[in-house]
Amino acid sequence: MELLNVDTVEEARKKLLEAAEKKRPDEEEVYFTRGTGRILARDTVAEENVPGFRKSTVDGYAVRAADTQGVSESVPVFLRVIEEIPMGRAPEKTISPGEAAYVPTGGMLPQGADAVVMIEYTEKFDEESIAVYDALSCGRNVIREGEDIKRGEAFIEKGRRIRPQETGALASAGVSRISVFRPWTVTVISTGDELAGVEDAIEKGRTRDINTYSLSAAAEGYGFKVADALVLKDDRDSIKKAISEAMTSSDVVLVSGGSSQGEKDYTADIMDELSHGGLLTHGIAIKPGKPTILAFDRESETILAGLPGHPAAALLIFELFIGWLYRELTFQKEPEKIKAEISENVPSAGGKATCIFVELVRREGRSCEARPILGKSGLITLLTKADGYTVTDANSEGVNEGDTVEVTLF
Repeated sequence: MELLNVDTVEEARKKLLEAAEKKRPDEEEVYFTRGTGRILARDTVAEENVPGFRKSTVDGYAVRAADTQGVSESVPVFLRVIEEIPMGRAPEKTISPGEAAYVPTGGMLPQGADAVVMIEYTEKFDEESIAVYDALSCGRNVIREGEDIKRGEAFIEKGRRIRPQETGALASAGVSRISVFRPWTVTVISTGDELAGVEDAIEKGRTRDINTYSLSAAAEGYGFKVADALVLKDDRDSIKKAISEAMTSSDVVLVSGGSSQGEKDYTADIMDELSHGGLLTHGIAIKPGKPTILAFDRESETILAGLPGHPAAALLIFELFIGWLYRELTFQKEPEKIKAEISENVPSAGGKATCIFVELVRREGRSCEARPILGKSGLITLLTKADGYTVTDANSEGVNEGDTVEVTLF
């Protein structure tokens, strides 16, 4: 097998999307309270208005705004109270000129009323009437029927991750069943003779496995189900067997380590073989993360990704490709980005896009400052200190102190 030419991030993404365009996750219907954290697969359309009636936002009296024109603290208007409307009940009477009705916060306005005067601006005059000391405009202290959500409106669009506030909106519209994407199933495989477990006795020359845990956590952060997480020696047959078995049960197989061109770097050959020549790219013009492998097996419809062994690089590539692909296929928005001023000069790697991890510092009266967190891609603490990252253009010489950069937030 000959290695493919190094691709830019955009070229590699295009190849991956074209190969896996039919990999859109299946849909499933769930009860709306079970949807938190899931991605909505279809627009949610309201079958009723919210609210379903005109309601008061204050405790007070429903009135005709025209009856209060010219009113002030020294010149009140006197209105006859014809009804006290109980909470959760519809009014029985209609407001005519010179009349009012008591209505609690959230209560329904009677016909004829178009505003509500707060109880603080009223005073009982006698058993049947009140004095009003506030001039009101039409619609004051009133929520119109359908003002929040209109019948027939797609009030939550597909691609939205369901948060508590979306759950509340669904309840308000009486939507009890929603269609969400079924999460991808992922197998994570870390390779390396040097790897030791978290609880193993550590020996000189060995290093504790990081990627199994960090990549599993990253996958779970997207709502994926981690089917298995394995740590394997640099043995070609063992790695091939593990990937082959994972392809029968997983949508995505992540293999960290073995993606370079060393003597024991088997991942590209194995993925090319198991995907029946479906290797898309081996090498991406980005630092860190150049020795990235992407493949797609059309037979099993499995996405295969060979990630760098360096922890920071592995997580970055997962985000830039697997996370990106999932967002594309599930109609999600891109992560939030903000503008910030870089605090120091950072050169680029020649001919490669360079990812700069940054810490954001708020400055009073000025834009955010992005402070680069510099270090080698093998250092996991680069990411623990970072609020996000910015990526320089492959053709640039880097960024200079004071330049405005776009930071993608973690």
